[in-house]
Amino acid sequence: MVFIRKKKVSGKIYYYLVENKMVNGKVQQKVLMYLGTAQNLLNKLGSKNQEIVISDLKYFEAKQDRIYKDGAKKFHVVADFDKTLTKAFVNGEKMPSIISELRSRGFLGKEYSKKAQELFDYYHKIEIDLKIPLEEKKEKMEEWWGKHYEILIKMGLTKKHIKKVVDDGKIQFRKGVLEFLDLLHEKDIPLIILSSSGIGDAIPMFLKKINKNYKNIHVISNFFKWNNKGKAIKINEPVIHSMNKSETSLESFDFYKKIKYRQNVLLLGDGIGDVEMVKGFLYDALIKIGFLNDNLDENLQTYKELFDIVILNDGSFNFINEFIKKIK
Repeated sequence: MVFIRKKKVSGKIYYYLVENKMVNGKVQQKVLMYLGTAQNLLNKLGSKNQEIVISDLKYFEAKQDRIYKDGAKKFHVVADFDKTLTKAFVNGEKMPSIISELRSRGFLGKEYSKKAQELFDYYHKIEIDLKIPLEEKKEKMEEWWGKHYEILIKMGLTKKHIKKVVDDGKIQFRKGVLEFLDLLHEKDIPLIILSSSGIGDAIPMFLKKINKNYKNIHVISNFFKWNNKGKAIKINEPVIHSMNKSETSLESFDFYKKIKYRQNVLLLGDGIGDVEMVKGFLYDALIKIGFLNDNLDENLQTYKELFDIVILNDGSFNFINEFIKKIK
């Protein structure tokens, strides 16, 4: 039997879609979907297909309560950028990542676009194939990025090309992300953006464009070295790709002292490799939220096993913002 259950958390009522099943002669309850407050539930009845799946409600609530109890001073956020902070679709059209926008818009000429597309067509299939072993994927991703950076530098990438991608306006932030950035800033909660973007230099430009380049935001990504004319001459190493985020040691960065004792963490990502972004960090409570933007039937079970919360259908940051608001 499926029904709506209400639960009181920190003085407020929240609703869940749950199902009772008989297992070995006993009734077990499973949460099918988080519905939010009464107002959120009413809003969703008139909205498109956003769904939130909680993998294990009791486990999630225990970690949530720990974070609420410890407060903002013991909390920080680690997030991916492309298709996590940004939209995966706009009006049904799949949105590009930073590097794919540079490729598809022809800012570096037809030769670059052709060579970059050939690399994408070969390596992206490997990147998204859940059946290929992780170590094999890592090797192929390193191979891909190495070849791509060689082409970018050879074709004369400049800071002006990156600014064109930012100013083009095709890459858009998810609904609720601007409020999310403001909330973290107001509460002085560090946000670590750990991105395997091919051109990390664009991320601070995007934040500056929306007037959200706050001091509590720290970006770890692939940054170029530039000559005095703004031309790319080298990529800084080690190169970060979608399969090696776990090997990026936060301890080597200056901001680490600001998060060292903030051992409650919210992790946000859209890929299976994103769950490893805090590997090696000694956390007390970790909540992982994954955005599953497409191929739901194929990937939902895997995402439920990896993430505490799965936001489907290119959903908004509303659930995340409500969670952040309760951290005092």
